[in-house]
Amino acid sequence: MGILKIEGVTHWSIPVNDLEESEEFYGDLLGLKPMGRLGNSVMSCFNVGDHNILLCQREQPSEKTSDGGSGAHHSFTVSPETFEQACKVFQERKIPIDNLTYRAKGFFTGRELYFFDPSGNRLELRDPTWQEGMPEPSFDEIAGR
Repeated sequence: MGILKIEGVTHWSIPVNDLEESEEFYGDLLGLKPMGRLGNSVMSCFNVGDHNILLCQREQPSEKTSDGGSGAHHSFTVSPETFEQACKVFQERKIPIDNLTYRAKGFFTGRELYFFDPSGNRLELRDPTWQEGMPEPSFDEIAGR
């Protein structure tokens, strides 16, 4: 048991290179609910489920498209239909894909698609309905290549 009792998460912040481009990516493509820009307009708030996400404009854009080997990423839960639709849309729009993983054991099981936003942040779409023994098609097979 910790010394302090945290009651919840107010928001997570994601650094972005171009706020307008990122607003389109997270709002229009990923479907997060736009809540508006904060007063100083270098941060834009989005909501999904019980979570708020702040997109924060970087002072100096980053050109790195990698997690730096740390495994750091933000994960979103989706239905099997949305997972497959995302593969097709990401292929059409040339969204950079890191990998597709089928995780049968561990804390978060399911199929996981890792990809990058326009600022190089590593993200994940997770379909928790996939289970060991189910088919494991490649990204290209799902995307219809």
